[in-house]
Amino acid sequence: IHYFIMKNIFLFILFLSSLLSCNNVNQKIVASTSMPISHEIWTELLQKHVFTNGKVNYKGFQADKARFDEYLTLLNTHHPNDKNWSKNQQLAYWINAYNAYTVELILKNYPIESIKKIKKGLPFINSVWDIEFIKIEGNTYDLNHIEHEILRKEFDEPRIHFAIVCASISCPNLLNEAFIAANIDAQLTTQARAFINDHSKNQVFIDNAKLSKIFSWFKGDFTKNTTLIEYINQYSDVKTSSDAKVTYLDYDWGLNE
Repeated sequence: IHYFIMKNIFLFILFLSSLLSCNNVNQKIVASTSMPISHEIWTELLQKHVFTNGKVNYKGFQADKARFDEYLTLLNTHHPNDKNWSKNQQLAYWINAYNAYTVELILKNYPIESIKKIKKGLPFINSVWDIEFIKIEGNTYDLNHIEHEILRKEFDEPRIHFAIVCASISCPNLLNEAFIAANIDAQLTTQARAFINDHSKNQVFIDNAKLSKIFSWFKGDFTKNTTLIEYINQYSDVKTSSDAKVTYLDYDWGLNE
């Protein structure tokens, strides 16, 4: 009887989830003719409130909330489009938007020990990354949609995993400048090298590699055209052997403060 009840509760949760998915974000894209924006305000704020070790001064962002809101308004009123935006301008926008809205989510719930403490919706189904709080020219997004349906699907660029951040200690460090179209390839490479060679996040040796779980969660993104080890060796100071043993480090979801 207990098994029967639990099974039906699980099926009911799945049913509710399917209903919610019918109303999921961005079912209808509102056409945009906006022009590309400058990310100077974001760079200004990042240089003030992000340290070289990647730690973020969220209290500083709170003190500069009026200025931060100016940047969020700029994001909210300019949706990337193929008519007026180059691919690199769109990529830079979405990376910056993901990071800025992540900071905004932390500020809305600050002080908090971890981004994973922010919850909304059905237990075990909805996470902080499913909160639909991002409004851009009539379109509603959550962070999951930006990451998986836009950045991963439309750009096919594995280095985005070193550029977008989850406000956690084990995440890649938040770059203390905005991504911009003219420099984005170099910026992504810089982030890849910094993350892979950060011994607190990845430990690469000649005969073994202890990697971030990011390389496990998104292994398919990194191995479309190569092996995982070959991908790592492109950016690692230490080149590991092709038959090196690969394991994954525990992920620290503590706030990167």
